[in-house]
Amino acid sequence: MTALRDVKYRYLAWVVPIVAVVAVAWFRPASVSATEQQDAATAQVLLGRNIVITRDCAGCHGGTDPASPGWLDGVRSPFQEFPIGPCYVTPGAQPCFHTRPRNLTPDNATGLGRFTERQIFNALRFGLRPEDTPDVEITGTTPGKGNFPANPHYLAPPMPWPAWRHMSDVELKAIAAYLKRGLKPSVNKVLDSEGPPDFWASEYTVEKIGAMKTPAFPTALENRPKK
Repeated sequence: MTALRDVKYRYLAWVVPIVAVVAVAWFRPASVSATEQQDAATAQVLLGRNIVITRDCAGCHGGTDPASPGWLDGVRSPFQEFPIGPCYVTPGAQPCFHTRPRNLTPDNATGLGRFTERQIFNALRFGLRPEDTPDVEITGTTPGKGNFPANPHYLAPPMPWPAWRHMSDVELKAIAAYLKRGLKPSVNKVLDSEGPPDFWASEYTVEKIGAMKTPAFPTALENRPKK
């Protein structure tokens, strides 16, 4: 009986590793070729490009189309700045903050080049300034939880991130990919935007901009299409 048990153990010691190797090889997904990876990266950048164009990012950040001078490289004149506060209606009224659309090209010194795509994604999804927010996955919107900053520094208005945050992850990641990998760097130093000490936190509350999750359709103000 002992000899039979020894034979059995030797058999298992020989067979099990082979079965494991075969199983790994059998269930391993097919490798993706370099060409397929390049095609996927190009498709992502093109999607981001289309969103940036159709959402009129150039209307604030510069240029008229991807072939025009100043494309997305930020303000170059005080006339492109936005007065925020009572001064928007009455010049000279206080408080008055001047916000300046930034250079979105991947220039390391004056643009977004020093930030990761995830930091750009977090700016679009949560409105968080990339220079004040680490490269981390954010899983909630409550300050101090799920990697959401305890003291969030929000992007200055009129950046419409409260609306953009409802886009899909695919769309927002495509925008980040285009800004990081689909644009050539352009050197244009834009002065930082002005703002209140709380970095607009009091203006970006749920009561004022709504929850990030879009309300289910239809709400009391909408109609379900009739068949």
